[in-house]
Amino acid sequence: MTQVDFYILPDTTLEARLGFACRLAETIYRKGYRLHLHAEDEAMARDLDERLWCFRPDVYVPHALLGSDMADSVPVTIGFAGPPAPDLSVQAMLNLHPGIPEWFSRFERVAEIINQHQDVLTAKRECWQTYRKRGYPVTPHHLKGQAQR
Repeated sequence: MTQVDFYILPDTTLEARLGFACRLAETIYRKGYRLHLHAEDEAMARDLDERLWCFRPDVYVPHALLGSDMADSVPVTIGFAGPPAPDLSVQAMLNLHPGIPEWFSRFERVAEIINQHQDVLTAKRECWQTYRKRGYPVTPHHLKGQAQR
């Protein structure tokens, strides 16, 4: 059964949420998982693509936008609502979309990142309740101030 982790940030900004997403993507990649970052829309997907190139000067996370020529040859893909869905060999998903994609249960792990922006809080509370109602194990991780940097 898919394990779901909620990472709860003290910050309110999208900048903090996406910055943490890059750091978490690096951690997941270094643990040897194939990862899919599921963005809210194409603009966020392209922003994440750019951020993964430069979030740390000493780190490289091999990644590509889903549907690109490189997507099948890298361990980290980035996509957004709509087709195509990630390859079946991908083991983990980092969900930055307000909702839960219908194919989420194909992953061993799902990570949700919450910041203190009201729209994100509202959407992710609904996600939390949906996972719990369906019987998925959900674990919260409350992050403190500078600790996530």
